[in-house]
Amino acid sequence: MQTEIIIAGFGGQGVLSMGKILAYAGLMENKEVTWMPAYGPEQRGGTANVTVIVSDERVSSPILSRYDVAIILNQPSLAKFESKVKPGGILIFDGNGIIEPPTRKDIQIYRIDAMDAANERNMAKAFNMVVLGGLLKLKPVVEIGGVVKALKKTLPERHHHLIPMNEEAIKLGMEIIEEVK
Repeated sequence: MQTEIIIAGFGGQGVLSMGKILAYAGLMENKEVTWMPAYGPEQRGGTANVTVIVSDERVSSPILSRYDVAIILNQPSLAKFESKVKPGGILIFDGNGIIEPPTRKDIQIYRIDAMDAANERNMAKAFNMVVLGGLLKLKPVVEIGGVVKALKKTLPERHHHLIPMNEEAIKLGMEIIEEVK
């Protein structure tokens, strides 16, 4: 089974780190993965996206033009990537960053109010993990245990005290994601 994912938003939203953690979690579970980031020269405020492929078999190419899943965190990214979700695929969007919601009828569309939920619980730094939790509820490409191991691998040791909050954020995302009918 191979899942091709694009995660897109503004720099500073944790787009690239969400993809990196997802890829590391796949590695920890002995899966084949690719992680291909793309971002503008700005670190914060510019657009950023990352393509992640998680597969049980070898990945032939990390370059994609269509995706099984798109995680969209801002309006410019929705305009760019909504049309690139394969028919029957999944589009997940954060309600805080989207003014004009997706309109396609041939894909499954889910809303996750991750930014609002993270802010309400004083875990704004774990916003991206709330979104990741929503993805993992719909497409369990990796296990939460693998994500926790990936956090330990990717976060500097001085931030390891935040891992329980990140795990809580993942579980929160699994609870609050909703299909848009």
